[in-house]
Amino acid sequence: MRLSKKGEYAVRALIEFGVSNRMPNPELLQISVIASRTNIPEKFLEQILLALKNGGILKSKRGVDGGYCLNRPVETVTVGEVIRLMDGPLAPIPCVSKSAYEPCNCPDEASCGLRVVMQQVRDSIASILDNYTLKQLVQEVQKRKQKSLASWQFDI
Repeated sequence: MRLSKKGEYAVRALIEFGVSNRMPNPELLQISVIASRTNIPEKFLEQILLALKNGGILKSKRGVDGGYCLNRPVETVTVGEVIRLMDGPLAPIPCVSKSAYEPCNCPDEASCGLRVVMQQVRDSIASILDNYTLKQLVQEVQKRKQKSLASWQFDI
């Protein structure tokens, strides 16, 4: 698994949605606002937000007062789901993928040493990313920002 810019930017954008989340009436964020807060190019962000909308993570409203917002509570969105949506399977090689399995050219797939290791890599990555929610990620970011702000205030 390699995290693409698309995957990285999707997570960064979702953190912004998570920070501004006010369920059951989440705040609508415009693409230009998210782009300026996250330093993501607007045209690329448009594609990413559309993919997140098509994946059921975001919803949108058209018009002058329009924008995007979360479609689900932050505790139901996992980092693994977002990365799969943007970048595809988490498996480092196709023969260990659960969602996009492809046979390899090994003479005996069942006893292939590389496959054994790569299954463990896939399982470890999936275990972490599938159990890390957007809520946890937002809380961690906010905690680190507060800690950074507090240390900056004492340096004066």
